[in-house]
Amino acid sequence: MKPGLQFRLNQQLTLTPQLQQAIRLLQLSQLELEAELRQIAESNPLLEFAEDAESEADAADDEGFEAADYTPPRDEVPKKASKDDDESTAAPSEELAPDWDDDRFHGEAGDYAGAPSRAGGVDDDGFEPQNAAPESLQQHLEWQLNLSQFSPRDHAIATAIIHALDEDGYLRDGVEAVEAALPAELGARAAEIETVRQRVQRFDPTGIASLDLRDCLDCQLSQFSLDTPHRELAIRIVNEELELLARNDRTKIARKLKAPEADVAAAANLIRSLDPRPGAALDATPVEYVAPDVYARRENGRWQVSLNPDAQPRLGLNQHYCNLIARARGDDATWMKGQLQEARWLLKSLQSRAETLQKVADVIVRRQSAFLDYGPEAMHPLVLREVAEEVGMHESTISRVTTRKYMHTPRGTFELKHFFSSGVATEDGGSASATAIQAMLRKLITAEDARRPLSDQALAEELHRRGIQVARRTVAKYREAMRIPSSSERVRAH
Repeated sequence: MKPGLQFRLNQQLTLTPQLQQAIRLLQLSQLELEAELRQIAESNPLLEFAEDAESEADAADDEGFEAADYTPPRDEVPKKASKDDDESTAAPSEELAPDWDDDRFHGEAGDYAGAPSRAGGVDDDGFEPQNAAPESLQQHLEWQLNLSQFSPRDHAIATAIIHALDEDGYLRDGVEAVEAALPAELGARAAEIETVRQRVQRFDPTGIASLDLRDCLDCQLSQFSLDTPHRELAIRIVNEELELLARNDRTKIARKLKAPEADVAAAANLIRSLDPRPGAALDATPVEYVAPDVYARRENGRWQVSLNPDAQPRLGLNQHYCNLIARARGDDATWMKGQLQEARWLLKSLQSRAETLQKVADVIVRRQSAFLDYGPEAMHPLVLREVAEEVGMHESTISRVTTRKYMHTPRGTFELKHFFSSGVATEDGGSASATAIQAMLRKLITAEDARRPLSDQALAEELHRRGIQVARRTVAKYREAMRIPSSSERVRAH
């Protein structure tokens, strides 16, 4: 064995940093992209958001200086939406936005259009009404705790219990977790904590701090007066036959508890009037709305696709720093030129992301125009490979661009993945999408005789008569995916 040198030639595909960045930006959702770009812009002075440039120009005007004009490159910053855009398709904000009244922006000449009206915008004392911040579950319970007669020791235990609750108001981790969270010098034991927990359960909303669903429902039932009809039977059902109640098997419950089925039905209705998630009503988490990335509109008899201009990042080059590059010297010049190159790569990646999204959305709308015209039953089978072949990209790219991207249509706002589904063969040699079959099944079940619900076999046979070859087990799979009970459970529900 002797050491030696060998030369070998081979080809290898390597992802450049620029390509890696483009792929990463492609798979980000709208909110994630905004956060990512903000972070990049903070570390690169050559990048600037259009709104930041406008605010700086306004500040300079306020100080009496002439602000430099900011003109982002035409091909690097998407056009800002105009007032003439179709307001009926305006994108809802990702955050919980106030319900603006459009009339306030169209006052008479000389009026301040943004000023609230006397009719409801200003109180009689001349002050604008201030909406209080939403009260959290913990704040609501602590307010009741401070008004209750608890010893300092029990008060500390109750506070620990309140802060251990989840968003539904349950003490999922049990009293042992509370015991571990309390200071050792307090010396609280599990039995003592359990006693305090049962007192907290009687706070509003009733059933808070329960250990599980059975405990929550039992606590709420115990608050009813003793003469409440079917109260005792309802308590027995919750404590002994909750699983059968979940399956709505009233006949078996009546047989096991030796009670008339009519009384079981009445007790079940009483249980259903309870709140299984008592803490959810006081969840202070703001509602988030999905802002579509793409719009699909029917214009002149044809479906047209356009990107949501408000969803495209208005990022451009900072002209002030670009002008400084020519005067920079030495290491400063090298660093700024590197930052400029990275900024241009980023803007090019954003442009590529928008173009790819546009191409994929065009194909989806063209392939699924029947769905847009007639509804879910007209959805055609579509897989990633078909779109990838049409736009000349890899399937993985199509998967990335359709994940957490949304399209607004006259039928609602859907994730782009919603338009993809596998196909089932039909008698005429064609195929029907899984989405269309599910829509047909839902329509059949909705129209069935409530006293004689259609079984999975009967549903499969009905689809066969309509030319769709589908097995009974496939029908069962689709039915379960839509969370529709079986025929036996549906007949008991009625």
